[in-house]
Amino acid sequence: MSPGSRRKTKSIDLGGVRIGGNAPVVVQSMTSCDTRDVKATVGQIRRLEEAGCEMVRVAVPDEAAAVAIHEICSRIHIPLIADIHFRHQLALLAMSHGADGIRINPGNVSPEGIRKIVGIAKTSRKVIRIGINAGSLEKEISVRHGGPTAAALVESALKNIRILEEMGFDAIKLSLKSSDVSTTIEAYRTVSAQTDYPLHLGVTEAGTLIQSAIKSAIGIGTLLYDGIGDTIRVSVTGDPVPEIGLAYGILRALNIRQVGPDIISCPTCGRCEIDLADLAVRVEAELRGMKKPIKIALMGCVVNGPGEAAEADIGIAGGKGAGMLFKKGKVIRKIREAEFVSVLLEEIRKMEPM
Repeated sequence: MSPGSRRKTKSIDLGGVRIGGNAPVVVQSMTSCDTRDVKATVGQIRRLEEAGCEMVRVAVPDEAAAVAIHEICSRIHIPLIADIHFRHQLALLAMSHGADGIRINPGNVSPEGIRKIVGIAKTSRKVIRIGINAGSLEKEISVRHGGPTAAALVESALKNIRILEEMGFDAIKLSLKSSDVSTTIEAYRTVSAQTDYPLHLGVTEAGTLIQSAIKSAIGIGTLLYDGIGDTIRVSVTGDPVPEIGLAYGILRALNIRQVGPDIISCPTCGRCEIDLADLAVRVEAELRGMKKPIKIALMGCVVNGPGEAAEADIGIAGGKGAGMLFKKGKVIRKIREAEFVSVLLEEIRKMEPM
């Protein structure tokens, strides 16, 4: 995808981070710990920051969680979004305690509640994400469409955009999520042709790491390839930190953003005489959190490895007990297998401080 093919959207500011317009696609996540536990929440957000997360969402189930946002925001470095369900009063409290944005699900917040949220957001210059979710769609819309179809998600999105626009509010971000990948893709494609508000992409309830990687790569990746999407979240059950690596991996694969190391490793075959799987895991772990883009090749064949990975910045092609260190397809020197990781890391540090 070329940069010129990206869908042009309205530019908004969320806590100092630009979204839409010509801004890069933003990577975000959501904490999985109790927001009322400030220490745990701050600790998790800092780990997300180190991994490259650019904005974070926290659940606000009650007043204590809303109040905790004040201290959390004072100890982190990225914008914070409060996730609100059912009680609009929690959104008002969260904004008063420093939340940069609010995510509301119109399916479980009353129209009057939404209007009150918009009133405060407008005066305090906050962003609102209209988060349409297949699992909690407005009942009348779901019934009319025979379930949470793509058309139903789009109808809900457009209806709620109109409510905000009628109040003179346009600092809007929009998402239309389903656990069904095809429904998600269809909904985003349809709504992107009818509004220019920034779109937050994601496949909801995507599952554990491997399942989420598959569903998100197909769902988010397809839409990004179409030029659709301004922020993304890869949803993973459990610890959210791995979401960031997956998100940047999708962006790197489509040449949208080059952030962090891109590790190329062959699937191995009968010619492989080193433990390439262990090597790849160890190198990936050592480079976790690195922001500078660099392409690293880990190949199991001394004969063909350097040539097959000529586009890599640096790499190792292994043979029995030893291997070749190469840069841009040219062999630099021979090294012992026991030195693979240490030598590779040393050479990468010389190329760019980690």
